[in-house]
Amino acid sequence: MTINFPKQYNSPEDLAALLSQRGLVFDDKERVCRYIRNIGYYRLSAYFYPFLEIPKDRQIFKQGSSFDAAIKLYRFDKKLRLFMFNEIEKIEVSLRSTLANVVAKETGNIFWMTDATLFSNPNKFSRTMELIDKEFNNSKEDFILHFKNKYSNAYPPAWMLVEILPMGVVTRIYENIRSNPLKKKIAACYDLPVPVFTSWLTVITLTRNSCCHHARVWNRQYAINPMVARKMKRPWISDAVSPQRTFYEICIIKWFIDIISPHNDMKQHFLSLLEQYPSVDYKAIGIPQDWLNEPLWR
Repeated sequence: MTINFPKQYNSPEDLAALLSQRGLVFDDKERVCRYIRNIGYYRLSAYFYPFLEIPKDRQIFKQGSSFDAAIKLYRFDKKLRLFMFNEIEKIEVSLRSTLANVVAKETGNIFWMTDATLFSNPNKFSRTMELIDKEFNNSKEDFILHFKNKYSNAYPPAWMLVEILPMGVVTRIYENIRSNPLKKKIAACYDLPVPVFTSWLTVITLTRNSCCHHARVWNRQYAINPMVARKMKRPWISDAVSPQRTFYEICIIKWFIDIISPHNDMKQHFLSLLEQYPSVDYKAIGIPQDWLNEPLWR
């Protein structure tokens, strides 16, 4: 049996009063209203949740819980998201370049992305071509407009085309490449076997999308269980790190970054972020107590 959604609209003033009534401490009601107005009560409620007494559905705050503490958590989550997105950008740029150029070099075909003979599943290729057409036809990028005006080819070369495609489409293109030796060669650029590389591409794409859409990442629980090789070619992490938590995603990001930029400062940036917010619960992120002793982070 289904029921109608029971809640009605409440003004920021009503919601601030409700928070106070439930035991959340704050001095400046107008400031609370301003946050509710500009961020939204629904989004903020995820950061109120850790401060609720058990059972949580009673919606009563633990004694001494403050609005400021919840906002600190909100700010930490935002900075964590920006930190992750900044690192993912480097991975994405590298992946696009590696994919476009390795296949062009190995096949001798610079237009390989739109060549059906190089892909294993015709239906997947057809759907990918629809997305390529959409991006190519709608692109206002100067280099695409210049190509259309100057050349008679139906599509630009792979290294140009890959720049206008969403990361999800790039991942799909890799997955559908017919030649396994070719897929191995691309995955080997990141010291990974094909199944693990494919799995981690999906993780990177989904994490990137979460960051782009300002989704909560700090205490998120992920449904996807990333694959891992029985014997990893580089220092990795132990079973103490939960694959369902954000820290595991950060470890995957670091694996790529260590290959792309061997003298990177990702670890220092992460440590600095954690030091700024000492009150944040490491367990919610999935960080084990002795994480700095994990082989990947040493």
